[in-house]
Amino acid sequence: QLQASGGGLVQAGGSLRLSCAASGRTFSSSAMGWFRQAPGKERDFVAAINWSGGSTIYADSVKGRFTISRDNAKNTVYLQMNSLKPEDTAVYYCAAQRQSGVIGTYSYASRAARYDSWGQGTQVTVSS
Repeated sequence: QLQASGGGLVQAGGSLRLSCAASGRTFSSSAMGWFRQAPGKERDFVAAINWSGGSTIYADSVKGRFTISRDNAKNTVYLQMNSLKPEDTAVYYCAAQRQSGVIGTYSYASRAARYDSWGQGTQVTVSS
């Protein structure tokens, strides 16, 4: 199971750090991702990280502002979000590829169908 937390209301230009705590024995061997869904829109890829934390991929819209990281000792993946914009407002979901620790190319990592375990989502609202 995945439990996301850390969302909230923040002004434009501010920062938030999302956390996703995982239970079970497969976390340290799983690739992890963050996705987001704004009202009335499809779920979009945000970032992904491989099993060791040595490889990351970002959507162009967040590159340079967001950082994905993980602590396998704590079974937790993080999303540090800086320089937030109103268009970042969405429900953020963490997800796991329990059968793979590799994120591969952007095309591979960004496909929601690659992820077989999802958290419940945490709301991020950025005011202008």
